Amino acid sequence: MKRMTIALLGLAGTALALAQPLAAQDAASPVVTVDTGKLRGTTEDGVESWKGIPFAAPPVGDLRWRAPQPAAQWNGVRDATQYSSDCMQKPFPSDAAPLGTTPAEDCLYANVWKPSKALLAAQPQMPFGPPAKTDKLPVMVWIYGGGFVNGGASPPTYSGANMAKQGLVFVSFNYRIGRFGTFAHPQLTKADADKGLLGNYGFLDQIAALKWVQKNIAQFGGDPDNVTIIGESAGGMSVNNLLTSPMSQDLFDKAIIMSGGNGQALGQTDLKGTEEIGVNFANAHGIKPNDPQALKKLRALSAEEVTDGLSMAAMFAPSGGPKTFASPFVDGKIAVNQMDAYQSGKFAHVPVMIGATSADMGGIAGMMVGGARSIAQAISAQGVPVYEYRFSYVADSVGRPGADHATDIPFFFDNAAIKYGDKTTEKDVMMGKYISSYLANFAKRGDPNFFGQMEWPRYETKTDMVMDFAADGKAEPKEDPWGEYIDAKLAEEAAAAGK
Repeated sequence: MKRMTIALLGLAGTALALAQPLAAQDAASPVVTVDTGKLRGTTEDGVESWKGIPFAAPPVGDLRWRAPQPAAQWNGVRDATQYSSDCMQKPFPSDAAPLGTTPAEDCLYANVWKPSKALLAAQPQMPFGPPAKTDKLPVMVWIYGGGFVNGGASPPTYSGANMAKQGLVFVSFNYRIGRFGTFAHPQLTKADADKGLLGNYGFLDQIAALKWVQKNIAQFGGDPDNVTIIGESAGGMSVNNLLTSPMSQDLFDKAIIMSGGNGQALGQTDLKGTEEIGVNFANAHGIKPNDPQALKKLRALSAEEVTDGLSMAAMFAPSGGPKTFASPFVDGKIAVNQMDAYQSGKFAHVPVMIGATSADMGGIAGMMVGGARSIAQAISAQGVPVYEYRFSYVADSVGRPGADHATDIPFFFDNAAIKYGDKTTEKDVMMGKYISSYLANFAKRGDPNFFGQMEWPRYETKTDMVMDFAADGKAEPKEDPWGEYIDAKLAEEAAAAGK
């Protein structure tokens, strides 16, 4: 805690020293040129940002249930100061990260934050992490969760501004969810407009966004050869998919998996089964499977009709949730069995940070906590650097023990004050500064450690060390206290399943 306090005092001094030059730059409207045209952004508190950048064509009309197509060129300078719509969905009241936009089907847009020149000039004085290069900055790309039916890039706690202040270019983007992101129908398969790229459209959006990063991020000062992908929950499952998909192996250099399941969490069906679910949905709207105009009629349904009440709340309703929605599924092209790929070595051999919260969904041996351990073991067995964490810290204002699912996100991005507002305590802020610095270090060089921090040991099965971001606000590397229990429980479940 003493080291953390000293570091925070250093950060406050740096911020004070920068106040005047940063304030002068805040009036600037930075312009960049990407492959489709010029963008005008904004500057605030030393961070330049551009929002609502098209990385693919609007997936509407005949492009509904198609692989993402190239974005159109535009003339002049496009305003990029506001988020564009999050992808079509039915928001639900208890969402821990409420959307900042009204959802729409036209939603394939990205957002970029980067430190200004004045902030970069002061980077060597920053107390967290090694100085960033001023020519090419490391890039971090965020993938949101929401059960593949909710979520978006616009929630305030997903802002990349505070990560940019640590010498990174931070990118977020939208990808299709619900029946827009995963859908199949025999007539879609017969048309085969994208040569076998069927059903998993949300995953294809993610791949398209990463290709956009490779093509354009240098224009924002980012290094396309130093890209870290990070996702939580469904976003973490997406990172698992990107690590193992044959289509995305060269699009990133490091990966962070937050509560991303056990590598076996994709829908328990295939294209044929997903087609059957699509036929059931069409039937529910009076569109028969043998209707030669079925595909045209499905695309004529309104966005609200396609959503049809689907949300996280509906999925977990006592009735069992909608029967006309398919989760992303293994197809062999876009998505493979993730755990099989990890165990066989057929995945991107890049440094990985992985973990879950202490009171995550499923409990100690569940798919989040136990799953993170299983994947860490599988990846480390291939000789790939892995750093496992457990997030046990709870914001002071919560008033009960146990870090629930997704409560780590505001701290990982140093956005605790955004999440908890006037209830934020000094300890909350310190934890956010501390843990986000590990992420920044990892993004910069594939190792979260840096002088002055508690050392985060690399995970190996023989030592079984994890970094616990503990309830008292300290970072504690330790032999996993739940390790033996998790292993025994998972072995018991495997034996019961006859594996």
